[in-house]
Amino acid sequence: MLFTHPVFLFLFLPVLLLLHVVAPRRARNGLLLGSSLLFYLWGERVFVLVMLASILGNYGFGRWLGRTQERGESAGGRRLIVTLAVVFNLGLLFYFKYLEWIWSTLGSAPSIHLPLGISFLTFQALSYIFDVYREEEVPQRRLAPFALYLSLFPQLIAGPIVRYGSIARQLVHRTIDVHDVFEGSRKFILGLAKKVLIADVLAAPVDAVFSLPGEQLSMGVAWVGVIGYTLQLYFDFSGYSDMAIGLGRIFGFRFDENFRHPYISRSVTEFWRRWHISLSSWFRDYVYIPFGGNRLGQARTLVNLSAVFLLCGLWHGAAWNFVLWGAFHGAFLVLERVSKGPWSQGAPRPLQHLYVLLVVMFGWLLFRAPNLDAVGDMSKALLGLNAVPLPLETVRTLIGQRVAIAFACGVLLSIPIYPLLLRWRARMDSSPARRLGAFGFDLTETVVLTGLFILCCMSVAASTYSPFLYFRF
Repeated sequence: MLFTHPVFLFLFLPVLLLLHVVAPRRARNGLLLGSSLLFYLWGERVFVLVMLASILGNYGFGRWLGRTQERGESAGGRRLIVTLAVVFNLGLLFYFKYLEWIWSTLGSAPSIHLPLGISFLTFQALSYIFDVYREEEVPQRRLAPFALYLSLFPQLIAGPIVRYGSIARQLVHRTIDVHDVFEGSRKFILGLAKKVLIADVLAAPVDAVFSLPGEQLSMGVAWVGVIGYTLQLYFDFSGYSDMAIGLGRIFGFRFDENFRHPYISRSVTEFWRRWHISLSSWFRDYVYIPFGGNRLGQARTLVNLSAVFLLCGLWHGAAWNFVLWGAFHGAFLVLERVSKGPWSQGAPRPLQHLYVLLVVMFGWLLFRAPNLDAVGDMSKALLGLNAVPLPLETVRTLIGQRVAIAFACGVLLSIPIYPLLLRWRARMDSSPARRLGAFGFDLTETVVLTGLFILCCMSVAASTYSPFLYFRF
């Protein structure tokens, strides 16, 4: 069940919100835990057992580590526990996500179901184990709060990857006021609009372009497809992250931001500080730095960067195109470290932005194209090397009025125009008449958000096509 599913929007969420309001404070964790398990059970059925196994296994490893620390046992014993925990977690991930790919590479392809969000679940569990091992966090003694940490439905399927330390206190004690509910609702509605009114609208023309054979791909059509996918992927994933962060805020949890307008970056290095921040920081803290980071000389730094991004590509999917995508980004990060180019500080800003956008868009080809032959065909079309004439009628068919509006909104909202408008309004308009009662809500913004939510609900109710690109990662 996705956040854009009518059952979630019109049944699950309203009922849960009502129950959460009337439930005693001590019962809210149990309510959220039961609701999260139901949410996952709805889509995965028997594979909820995989999540329960992860919860019980990592809870046990955490308690085991805690006992060894209390007894002052040797570091070797604690390293053994961490090794077993890593084998357990990566073993689950390997079986469900990578074993079928390896077998198919060898010529055999048994079908293995990929549980929803297993990569997010695994990395979140591993971050808890590593932090307990480093004695940066105290292991959770009670099973129920730990189970809620790993299964909390807002971030369960598609992140962000939440560190245990960031919500440890909130699992035990949290306060919710009207301001939290309003801020969470605003974040959720804006994320829903990103997903439904931009990403979903762009999905159809993008799918149409990427389904064309190479001999029918003109330069113009190819660019429509690639730019459309660049916007679709961003608003799909960042929209879902915003919805997760907003829902968490409504229920009293504060999750960190996962995207900070990555398409305004002026280097690929900066792009990865802004895109999927929870994943980038996870690899930095638990892979890159333990490998030596940049402390062991330039050669080792470049090797570490390349290795991390190969793993990052593999995390996104069990296919060679994801491995190549990771290597592609790793190569540009290495290049930015060792030489000057359009990413250097002396280059004009428009050139820096153009460089990043071109690198990222060509990288997304590896993400979206069904195979490497399609990557080659699309690349040739983008560069105008296949001599196919521009079919204006095809372009007009792909870009109707609704799609054109989604393109325009996507481009505008890729830059931080909304935060700028909010800051401008805060400075220019402080009239008490524009406030709602004692709660301090901006009347104009409340009306706009309400209208936006109604528009999203109408779109969800009328649409039968709402792909989510990250939910199987």
